[in-house]
Amino acid sequence: MPPSFRILPTLLLEPYQLAVADHPLERYRTLQDSELSVKAFSFHTSVSAVFSSKIEGEEIELDSYVKHKRFGIPFRPDHTQKVDDLYAAYQFAQAKPLDRDTLLETHRMLTRHILPAGRGGRVRTSAMYVTTPDGRIEYVATPPHAVQAELDKYFADLALLHTMDLSLAQVFHYAALLHLVFVKIHPFDDGNGRCARLLEKWFLVQKLGEKAWLIPSERHYYQHHQQYYRNIRMLGLEYDALDYAQALPFLLMLPAALEKPTPGT
Repeated sequence: MPPSFRILPTLLLEPYQLAVADHPLERYRTLQDSELSVKAFSFHTSVSAVFSSKIEGEEIELDSYVKHKRFGIPFRPDHTQKVDDLYAAYQFAQAKPLDRDTLLETHRMLTRHILPAGRGGRVRTSAMYVTTPDGRIEYVATPPHAVQAELDKYFADLALLHTMDLSLAQVFHYAALLHLVFVKIHPFDDGNGRCARLLEKWFLVQKLGEKAWLIPSERHYYQHHQQYYRNIRMLGLEYDALDYAQALPFLLMLPAALEKPTPGT
């Protein structure tokens, strides 16, 4: 019998498990950190922070950030601040359990140079629209009066997932689903995507262990960011009318991050 979730849909669990039957999910166990990593610097955390930031339009290259973070080469503060904040949020998550309080704290950290003082880690109270570059509305998020209630359901489901014994395929399914549902709730004024991608990885680690931090999901989403956004949009225009039957292409992007990378990417 499917678990009694309050907000997470389960209609795609069976087709998802069939779809990933031939995906190399076990490959995450063989991932290795870079020799560049030392006690005071994590290369894989840099990869996560840089590519998650690049999805949001930050113009920074991984090589430049490694030079800044690992070797202390100076760059303009505005070139590295937002990535530094996200890097710190990933570090925080690596030492904490995933729950409402810790997630709100990571959002406060990663938006330190994005939102005005005092707005990080606070649920929005205004309407939220996602727009295209030419000004068209492409998504109407949860109405402000309903955000807290939807988050209550979300964190209740997360707490339930923490108690469940899940197969490897189910862990990947729910990690991507947590990512997607969080983005659709869009609970903050900004930083929702960065937070959702961190949350996805964090859940994987809670279920699979520290090796899951090495899964190159943020890099994969950036390398396919047009598809990433297109798959998110497939569910519909308004929160109250989302069709999660259309979510499979998005959910399958996470296991695809474990496929052998295309040469030159």
